Amino acid sequence: MLPAARPGFCRPRPCSACVTGSGRKPMAESAMAVRAGRIQIQNVGKRFGNQEVLRNIDLSIEPGKVTVILGPSGSGKSTLLRTINHLEKIDSGHITIDGEYVGYRRKGNLLYELKESEILKQRVDVGFVFQNFNLFPHLTAWENIAEAPLAHKRWSKSEARSKALELLAKVGLQDKADAYPRQLSGGQQQRVAIARALALDPKVLLFDEPTSALDPELVGEVLDVIKGLTRLGVTLVVVTHEIGFAREVADHVVFLCEGQLIEQGPPEQLFRQPRHPRTIAFLGKVL
Repeated sequence: MLPAARPGFCRPRPCSACVTGSGRKPMAESAMAVRAGRIQIQNVGKRFGNQEVLRNIDLSIEPGKVTVILGPSGSGKSTLLRTINHLEKIDSGHITIDGEYVGYRRKGNLLYELKESEILKQRVDVGFVFQNFNLFPHLTAWENIAEAPLAHKRWSKSEARSKALELLAKVGLQDKADAYPRQLSGGQQQRVAIARALALDPKVLLFDEPTSALDPELVGEVLDVIKGLTRLGVTLVVVTHEIGFAREVADHVVFLCEGQLIEQGPPEQLFRQPRHPRTIAFLGKVL
């Protein structure tokens, strides 16, 4: 029988590394000069009520690499992405970034969910770019970028604007610093959102279909910005339907279907010589 949960924690659950007999230990923190996180996803499962949306997902994401997650609608892509920074709680398995459990702490053979304040501290290292931008409408572009670094005391008030302008320059929007979201196109808003995600110097950047809410003519400008980020050395995980982008930029491609990881590999292998019938059928429709 599991011990009672401590105040502020959900009911503890067994650590999958302990109960599976794998003996796998959390990986040591990367010694790379750049801030790039190594993500380990082990035996992860997730349900919404009676619906199983993720089933026994095992995935290793190397630091500084670009991993693209593909799959049909409803396959669990966005849910998997959201578990990496605990926006969605997992029901089984575990996820680590540089050996640190995401959303949990381990005590013996049990995992206890962290307090919300501790989870927020973890999320500082994991930037997230949403489909619908999620900018604050009452803040200008530079203020949207500076809000989190100021709240976490990463930037001083005196340097906030200049640092925000540097990030806007990286996404080609230095001339829009004082514009409000309503004054920007969808593509420009998404580029501000990307700059905002970079502001806390994250180890990992997660993109949840970053072009799905854009008009077709604006997709290219956002994809170009993401391509530029590959030179920064940050670990990128991208959920997208843009097959051409995946072919050009990805170091590793993952195909999900019905909540299962069906196939994975380098883009040249997965796109040219897919092995699984489901992968072949999916690519036959989108290529």
